[in-house]
Amino acid sequence: MTQDIEWKGYFADNDRYADIINGIGCGGRQIVTGSDLHELDTQIGFLSEPRLIRRRNLKKRSFKKERRKIKIRDALRKAAFGVNFAIIGIENQESIDYSMPLRNMAYDVGEYEKQAAKIRREVRKKPKGLRRGEYLYGFLKESRMHPVVTFFLYSGVEEWDGPESLHEMIDFVDIPEKIIGMVPDYRINLVEIRKIKDTSVFKTDVRQVFDFIRCSEDKKALEKLVESDEYYSNMEEDAYDIVVNYTNASELVEAKDNYTGKDGKVDMCKAIKELIEDGREEGRIKGREEGREDGLRALVISLSLLLPDSDTVYQAVIKNEDYSNISKEQVMKYFR
Repeated sequence: MTQDIEWKGYFADNDRYADIINGIGCGGRQIVTGSDLHELDTQIGFLSEPRLIRRRNLKKRSFKKERRKIKIRDALRKAAFGVNFAIIGIENQESIDYSMPLRNMAYDVGEYEKQAAKIRREVRKKPKGLRRGEYLYGFLKESRMHPVVTFFLYSGVEEWDGPESLHEMIDFVDIPEKIIGMVPDYRINLVEIRKIKDTSVFKTDVRQVFDFIRCSEDKKALEKLVESDEYYSNMEEDAYDIVVNYTNASELVEAKDNYTGKDGKVDMCKAIKELIEDGREEGRIKGREEGREDGLRALVISLSLLLPDSDTVYQAVIKNEDYSNISKEQVMKYFR
């Protein structure tokens, strides 16, 4: 849930939002800018199962009313393309949703329903001169809606093995091929962040965020990435908050203030280097401890061959300054 909130905050920046549209939807061509985008209501509603409502003054009589189910999208913008516009949604996905095509379709249909409702309101304001069908359904022959597109940004570690189209969710066993051809399909626009090979299509720090996520499971690759790009030494705070969730290093979250400058930018490069150095130091300490344990084992075994009992061996061991604080239980582990 925390990551979802942080992603929403991150894409509240219209320049980044436009970068996704250009990089993914336009093949890297710079078609729209942040100023071409306008934020839309992310709440959609559609009719679901009827519910029973009982009137207070009629004890035995009741009636059914359709219930409107509400869903909230992650982010939604109206993007201007010349004299036209499209509705572009971004959904952030951390885990595999095996019902994704159906969910995607529901989101997009909800947006089309919003547009259709607006058209109907306008049509019914001027009912004169309408054809019978136009009057009944509130939709003119020339009425047109604007395209709706949803990008699903999947950042999970597990490789996506879910369906990418509605047809992949449907059981077509024994269904005639001609009938299958009549079943409309609905494909999702899935973007697997960890599989993006060329992030140069992005012109904002979306590139660095995606690169970091892509390398987050490979410590050497991550260290090399951070050292090779100056941006990581001067990151926007919301970008830093996004990427640290993919490091499995809580220290980077807890110590963020230590690496934040007066301008609010965060030095990820320094944070990573110090974290790695702390890890190396911890490894050296552990190595020394393991070496010390090996030395104790060899000493006790050697003394066991020369001295008559465990008490005598223990007294001999603690005379050695390296093992002066060793307990008798530790010595007995290796006494033979």
